[in-house]
Amino acid sequence: MNLRPAVPDDAMAVARVHVRAWQVAYKGIMPDEYLQGLRPEDRAQRYDFAGLDPTRPRTLVAVEADAILGFATIAPARDEGAIGQGELCAIYVEPECWGRGVGRALVSAARSDLRDLGFRQAILWVVAGNARAQRFYEADGWTRDGSHRPRQIWSVTVDTVRYNRLLEVR
Repeated sequence: MNLRPAVPDDAMAVARVHVRAWQVAYKGIMPDEYLQGLRPEDRAQRYDFAGLDPTRPRTLVAVEADAILGFATIAPARDEGAIGQGELCAIYVEPECWGRGVGRALVSAARSDLRDLGFRQAILWVVAGNARAQRFYEADGWTRDGSHRPRQIWSVTVDTVRYNRLLEVR
């Protein structure tokens, strides 16, 4: 497995992973009708993997035999209470690849990239009720900081909880 920055030609493959991961991870958390109606074609149109602006999100993909297995997106934190911190905006892995170390490799690389951008602390938001994701982040050293908020994601409102983590200094 190799990790590399996403390029514009990756948009549809990343969108397929994104949609499949949502359909599996959020089953029972979000309405089934909504999850089944997600289309990679719609999601792919929202990605911008061409920019190099450090203030915009950056996406890293995990690739094996030319197939994208997962991705992680980072950016400067958008929360007023986290100005000056980095943010792990998204990390999703093809459900058939869960448990193979793809997510661990992506989150490690995302933390490293955030450090390289000068951040010493980072946040992320998790959909409340996503116990698998919460266990994953806690195993990686992230801790809940007590913040929570409703958030509209892809036209569905969900409750989210915030985690934070210090980024190791090299």
